[in-house]
Amino acid sequence: MSARTPTRTPGAVDARLPWWALALPVAAFAALLLLATGPGRTHASGGEPAVGRIAQQIQHTLSR
Repeated sequence: MSARTPTRTPGAVDARLPWWALALPVAAFAALLLLATGPGRTHASGGEPAVGRIAQQIQHTLSR
């Protein structure tokens, strides 16, 4: 007769996260990125903003 092995050790922490623990930070990041790169934003300088260049680089990288 074989002994049953425990699946969890006593005092172990459950590492599973609820779905919103990942969804909320992703949604907040997407909203802030859209606000930062929106077309309605006015610029004090004539140059292109750094955030816009980063967003274009990410889009170019993902389109490959």
